[in-house]
Amino acid sequence: MELDDKYFMQQALKQARLAFNDDEVPIGAVVVLNQQIIGRGYNQTRRLNDTTAHAEMLALTAAFQSFNSTILDECAMYVTVEPCAMCAGALKWARVGKIIYGTNEPKAGFTLYSPSLLHPKTQIISNVLNKECADLMQEFFKSKR
Repeated sequence: MELDDKYFMQQALKQARLAFNDDEVPIGAVVVLNQQIIGRGYNQTRRLNDTTAHAEMLALTAAFQSFNSTILDECAMYVTVEPCAMCAGALKWARVGKIIYGTNEPKAGFTLYSPSLLHPKTQIISNVLNKECADLMQEFFKSKR
């Protein structure tokens, strides 16, 4: 059975819920190669006292270790929220083949920048499980107000 974008976004949402439970901004990511997850990550900026410890960065690091390469052009990253400029830069250098994200990030997302921060060959798919991803973010920030 072929697993689809919704399945892998649900796996990214599981990572985001780990962040939520740790009182971190609830963003999760998984890196997929040939229908298998080779990297997982969730925001851990507070836990690790590291502003670069975004879900995408941690998932990339895990994927580099698993795949034994820093070039991930055959891989897809599923992330619950549109990557920021820093993460987009890392995704570019890793040459990730496809980025699938759940909900837009209107204040800091990579789509705010022109020219694109991503590798020119990277495919982008947006709004996969948009409501679920957006709801988790809204629930988190509502509890902070």
